[in-house]
Amino acid sequence: MRSVWHVKFYLLLIVLQISIFTAFAQTAPAPSTSRTLLRTGHLLDVKTGAEPTGQTIIVTGDRITAITPTASTPKQTGDTEIDLTRYTVMPGLIDVHTHLTMANNFDPYFELSMTPAKEAIIGVENAKVTLEAGFTTVRNVGANDFTDVALRDEINAGHIPGPHMQVSGPALGITGGHMDENLLPYEYHVHGQGVADGIPAVQHQVRENIKYGADLIKIGATGGVLSKGDDPQASQYTLEEMQAIVADAHRLGRKVAAHAHGAQGILFATEAGVDSIEHGSYINDEDIALMKKKGTYLVPTAYLIDWAQQYANLPPLYAQKMKDVSAVEKANIHHAIQSGVKIALGTDAAVYPHGLNAHEVDVYVNQFGMSPLAAIQTGTINAADLMSWTDRTGTIEPGKWADIIAIDGDPLKDVKILQHVNFVMKSGIVYKDETHKQ
Repeated sequence: MRSVWHVKFYLLLIVLQISIFTAFAQTAPAPSTSRTLLRTGHLLDVKTGAEPTGQTIIVTGDRITAITPTASTPKQTGDTEIDLTRYTVMPGLIDVHTHLTMANNFDPYFELSMTPAKEAIIGVENAKVTLEAGFTTVRNVGANDFTDVALRDEINAGHIPGPHMQVSGPALGITGGHMDENLLPYEYHVHGQGVADGIPAVQHQVRENIKYGADLIKIGATGGVLSKGDDPQASQYTLEEMQAIVADAHRLGRKVAAHAHGAQGILFATEAGVDSIEHGSYINDEDIALMKKKGTYLVPTAYLIDWAQQYANLPPLYAQKMKDVSAVEKANIHHAIQSGVKIALGTDAAVYPHGLNAHEVDVYVNQFGMSPLAAIQTGTINAADLMSWTDRTGTIEPGKWADIIAIDGDPLKDVKILQHVNFVMKSGIVYKDETHKQ
């Protein structure tokens, strides 16, 4: 008898909840249908390089709803008008290799003293800086304790400013590899959160990362620079382990990004079917041929070398590896680009200060020989393609997110002007507006 009363009680609660939600839905204000009219000077079409004048971008809610000639688009009652007629307007930029929850500090004690709370706070700061630098979308490829998942969710909820994010959670790697925690001695028995060895273990780690909110999977195919005791040229995961990772990730709807400096690791990762090779410092002709055959993206993270040579004060255990990689990476990446490998813009921001992301575009043009348009495409349409977000971002077109930036000048003549944007709109909300400064 008691169980019957329990059932009736819970049914009553459910009915009350439905009534409350129904009442709220009936009284809650409807989403705003007012328009924002962005009056542009030059509107850059990143597909063709065309820069028509006198265009108006019509934004409703978080989406672009139309692009029309300004002369035939008068302001209506309720419209908000934004004057960008002095500026070149273009889609928000995309960085597919960031670490928003990490700081530009590689002192071993700082690394060991990091906590989830500190990572989360650092992430809030860096998300704002990155957005205000004109990067309205990022992939975050590696964070401890799923702090990047929390950051993404809080940004999406509108609680803090930041770019659209795809996040990986802890990067997968082998015991003692680039993704492990190698700074402490044996008696501490500390392992990196994404460490997994063997096919069953890597399958479990992929599934666990997805369980806790990962949008993509990041793996260590080779050693790295900013890690103790490993060799950037040495492959780490076996081909079979990476094939298992990719099979599970792709079946579950996630792409795979492979940290890979050494040529053999690049080859293994590409053969396994990863979607992007990050860094690619020792890439060779065999790697290039296979990447072109499979359509694998290369994410060069090249500006960090210039920054490190000028400003970094790395501990000795990292400094020599950075010097060795820096000696070869630029020439190899230049060769890969000239050979026709697909490129998506990624920076490894955190190795250098967040907010300097657009310096990467300058390297592509003035060191790797890309045209300004091709370089801009790496951080717009190419990056959107790698993220499978072509329907959402990468160009200014009706139906896509209203992710829009404005710069004072023509980036097709000088891409360096992208290093300071004057206006940033993300999802129809203005986060930066310096257009009224004299």
